[in-house]
Amino acid sequence: MRILLVEDEVMIAIHMEDLVADLGHEVTATASRLPEALELAERCDFDFAILDVNLGGAMSFPVADVLAHRGVPFVFATGYGSSAVLPPYNKQMIMRKPIGRRELNRAISLAAA
Repeated sequence: MRILLVEDEVMIAIHMEDLVADLGHEVTATASRLPEALELAERCDFDFAILDVNLGGAMSFPVADVLAHRGVPFVFATGYGSSAVLPPYNKQMIMRKPIGRRELNRAISLAAA
């Protein structure tokens, strides 16, 4: 799968890219700030997205809206727990950081189903 990764912490982004590659997929685009993430969500072609909820103080919910409109499956990633994801977005799968290989594989598998 081609994956959009939206993550503002460099070390976490590198870790996620490694996990994605280990699972046999490819991160085709990465964004660390909301404007960049919105642009990529609107114009790039990918099969799945991983969205950090908080991007340097800006919430990634507008990116989720674009992805939902395009029919691209996505998950939220957060270190704050599921309470950081507000309705109606809290109906999406939420992965708690640090994200492990098994959890990421499950999320990608569900999206591909």
